[in-house]
Amino acid sequence: MNNFVFRKSSYSGAGENCVEVAHIPASFRKSSHSGASENCVEVADLPCGAAIRDSKHPDAGHLPFPAGEWAGFLHAALR
Repeated sequence: MNNFVFRKSSYSGAGENCVEVAHIPASFRKSSHSGASENCVEVADLPCGAAIRDSKHPDAGHLPFPAGEWAGFLHAALR
């Protein structure tokens, strides 16, 4: 079981029915499939899958993948 701390989204209205969000901490590392240059894909393990981002633009965000999709991607990529 994950111990996420949820809070009411700032985009939710004043009513009781609202969207809650939780920050998922992630430590990105250089992908083992990236080359020797500094420009690479970074990967982070998440409790529910994985996320990837561009090392040249880490503040531009990341792409999260659910565990099943990430496993399928790795299976296809490592053939």
